[in-house]
Amino acid sequence: MSKGASPARLHFRIRNFVLLGCALASVGIGYVLLAGGDTTLAPVLLVLGYCALFPLGLAL
Repeated sequence: MSKGASPARLHFRIRNFVLLGCALASVGIGYVLLAGGDTTLAPVLLVLGYCALFPLGLAL
């Protein structure tokens, strides 16, 4: 890091926290459904949480 440069910081807004909360809920519900034997909705929720909502929550 060069002299005088400040470290990069993440500036989360309410939108980020909402997306990350939805991702956490989606993944949690997906695992609960998967443990219950569901093989259709559970994978969709897991992919939605991990591949769409988490990255959006971090990037936006």
